[in-house]
Amino acid sequence: MPAATNLNRLAYFVAVVDAGSFTRAADYLGITKAVVSQQVARLEKEVGTTLLMRTTRRLQPTEAGRMFHARCVSILREAEDALGELAQARTEPQGLLRITAPYDYGTSVVVPVVTAFTSRYPECKVELNLSDKTVDLVAVNMDLAVRVGWLADSSMQARRIGSFRQYLVGPPQLAREIAELSEPADLPSLQFVANTALREPLEWTFTRCEKDAQTVRFKADIAINTTPAVMEAVRQGGGLSVLPDFLATPNILTGRLIHVLPDWHLPSGGVYSVYPAARFRPPKVSAFVEMLTNTLKR
Repeated sequence: MPAATNLNRLAYFVAVVDAGSFTRAADYLGITKAVVSQQVARLEKEVGTTLLMRTTRRLQPTEAGRMFHARCVSILREAEDALGELAQARTEPQGLLRITAPYDYGTSVVVPVVTAFTSRYPECKVELNLSDKTVDLVAVNMDLAVRVGWLADSSMQARRIGSFRQYLVGPPQLAREIAELSEPADLPSLQFVANTALREPLEWTFTRCEKDAQTVRFKADIAINTTPAVMEAVRQGGGLSVLPDFLATPNILTGRLIHVLPDWHLPSGGVYSVYPAARFRPPKVSAFVEMLTNTLKR
């Protein structure tokens, strides 16, 4: 390929393959269809091979075109990373920051940080998507995910920025029964609200002094698929359940929930910032993660 071939032609070619047509590629690029067609034709002339097969009904890459497309995507990503590294020299975060987080943790912890972040950095806007589903950050064009619990293997880049504890809690209506409990083995006698959003909502292992452990299997009298709803069911007297500390603690302090068997501990989990694979982080992402991390340390 001649050295004079520019990145714009590679970008036009990638857009055409990804969009499946010159028209849609032109709309995406914000230029005319004629310019896209002309530039791709020049690229084919420069590389000396046909990259696209055109028919009246469809457009698709040739075998050489598919191989070239993969390399072009890599080249354009390298160029974007290089420009991003230069942009990091700009110390003031700006632009739209798109974040996804679990509903309960996002509402309780992330939203206050978002409001503080936009106040500190007025050139930034934040779009926060709260969902308990694990989304593909690249597919939905997210800058950052905040994930809570235990991470599955992923091609994403992750950093542990905090942790949380899990508490067995119960309602004041069961205060007498809770007071009579002496160890986890006594628990199955009481009603239980299962959180079906969890991988294993009924079996829990309690430890004390690191050596004493008891595994308890509950029976679900009520089963609910969101953590805030589980908490509300417990507060209304539905039974015991396990809640993360960021939801349970405020209710325990105000007497709306009782911490059951506080000398026995459940496994703790992590809080992670997760990013699409890249060699640099825009200032807006780095600044938000730093603010969230500092909040979790308090």
